Amino acid sequence: MLACAPYKELKLICIRIYWVITMKQKKLVVVGLGYVGLPVAVKFAEAGFDVVGIDIIPEKVEMINKGESPIKGKEPKLDELLKSVVSSGTLKATTSYEPIREADYVLIVVQTPFNMLSKEPYYQALRSAVRSVGQNLKRGALVIIESTVAPGTMNKIVIPILEAESGLKAGKEFLLATAPERVMPGKLLWNLVNLDRVVGGINEESTQAAIELYKHIVKGELYPTDALTAEIVKTTENAYRDVQIAFANEIALLCENVGADVYQVRELVNKSPYRNMHLPGAGVGGHCLPKDSWLLAFGARGANSPRLIALAREINDSMPRHLSDLCVEALKEAGVGIYGAKVTVLGIAYLENSDDTRNSPAFTLIKALEVYGAHPIVHDPFVEEANGIVIEKSLDNAIRDSDCVVLVTAHDDYHNVDLDHLKKLMRTPVIVDGRKVFDKKECYAKGFVFRGIGR
Repeated sequence: MLACAPYKELKLICIRIYWVITMKQKKLVVVGLGYVGLPVAVKFAEAGFDVVGIDIIPEKVEMINKGESPIKGKEPKLDELLKSVVSSGTLKATTSYEPIREADYVLIVVQTPFNMLSKEPYYQALRSAVRSVGQNLKRGALVIIESTVAPGTMNKIVIPILEAESGLKAGKEFLLATAPERVMPGKLLWNLVNLDRVVGGINEESTQAAIELYKHIVKGELYPTDALTAEIVKTTENAYRDVQIAFANEIALLCENVGADVYQVRELVNKSPYRNMHLPGAGVGGHCLPKDSWLLAFGARGANSPRLIALAREINDSMPRHLSDLCVEALKEAGVGIYGAKVTVLGIAYLENSDDTRNSPAFTLIKALEVYGAHPIVHDPFVEEANGIVIEKSLDNAIRDSDCVVLVTAHDDYHNVDLDHLKKLMRTPVIVDGRKVFDKKECYAKGFVFRGIGR
């Protein structure tokens, strides 16, 4: 049967057999041990690979080598799995790039932020990581970029740097693919294992080798494609979600104008077939959504400039400022001016039950409140410090003598707040809810002035 197969198909079958037989005997390096890289490293270590994780932060490396996760918040099974693979010796962390010299697989998982002023990707971390990998890359290795990048980045940046630094030819003397991550805080391991994934190589051998590698940790479908398509797919899926959230936010603002409840509107809209209106809220945060739309637009720039994508970003970016306006409005109703008011901000992480503060809408809200002359006090059960902002760890202390409580992040802790206790601690009973955590009718019944996004 194999003898009758076309040459191209036979070649791929032979590659697959080779990678399956030899894979677990080889070494794997993960560059970047953040919210994506650390879960990837522990899963491959659990699968039996000899894994070395590289990170530039010595404190993080030290924690990981002790079996302690630098990621806080509720991450099911991550702490236990990290301790297990570190104690078994299948995962080690270091700040040195030297382990790449013996690595057969190198996964690059560094952040790729976007410069909003220049409207260009901020690729310093990516360039530095790729350069260091190239300087240590051995012949025959497979390099995979998991970071989300603008379309064309593999061809225009990654390949030239790797070839220049290594002296090797991509696709011939080393293999190269991109497999953009699809994880999110709170579901890091679950998403990594169970979600479908797109894998795009610079040639068929690279694609097939990457797919065979990921089969050891991914239960979802692995869809092969080319590198450019994989780049576009990742940035497009996040741009699509960003547009959906912007639509929900715009309907929320319209509901405020006419005195309706957007959450009831959303529930009834979604009763109609093929409708899936998203939740509105205080704003969009995280590493991906606020910048992936711009990565897509940057990489695909040309005669047709994106209009809907840009407008969606503008709407979502405006929501935390709108939340600050609701604070002004609610305080005015309570007979208190915003200038000099103590405002308690509940949550600085961008996502509930996480410690991830990247691009959190809370930062924009805090700045807006300070511009108004208010004195914001921030509480978050999972964050100790963020961008120089001191986080009050005691919820009672954060609320005591406050004139307004404004909720940004729907941590579980805030769902259980006793309104009677809250009112006793506050100087002025005002609640502004950016995530539909508080019951509006109950707040009114307890004597609070209340405002909420879309309510």
